Amino acid sequence: MTLSSKPGRSFTPLDGAAVAAVVLAGVGVLWSPKLSGAVAKATGGLRPVTVTVDVRGVPSADPTALLKGAESEGKVAIVIRNQPHGSVKLTKIVPLERRLTILTPDGKIVSTPDPNQKTFGTFDGRFVLEGEGRRSAGGVVFGNQTIKIGAPVELEGSNYRFSGTVTDLRMEGS
Repeated sequence: MTLSSKPGRSFTPLDGAAVAAVVLAGVGVLWSPKLSGAVAKATGGLRPVTVTVDVRGVPSADPTALLKGAESEGKVAIVIRNQPHGSVKLTKIVPLERRLTILTPDGKIVSTPDPNQKTFGTFDGRFVLEGEGRRSAGGVVFGNQTIKIGAPVELEGSNYRFSGTVTDLRMEGS
């Protein structure tokens, strides 16, 4: 006897499980971060975002060559909360100079460049990155991750991997 020949087919637990699987799959597709990012892009919800990341105290034999090599690549891979975001445009790298602040015996405060920075090669720089993101209630969503000032990120190029901290976040039109 075929299924079509049964006049009053009853609803079985197996049918209920199949319906639940289909509903859960539909909910998963609608809540997918990649889909929400695609919807945001299609609806114009994504806007240009400028993210500034400071990297401090990275030991390097030749910090100047490292800076020039990173700038010449023009892009970096960014990792936010151990989740790869992909590549973003590297606008510029501003070298940061370490400074020493000294209190003199007569009560004056003197600030001077750290002489050890040239002797012991350390890389200190401010990476200015550009990408696309959207505003949410919890901050700026950049690479399907909410990012705020103070958030730790990793920047990776062809011959370096830096851990840094977000120090500035600007969104166009806000």
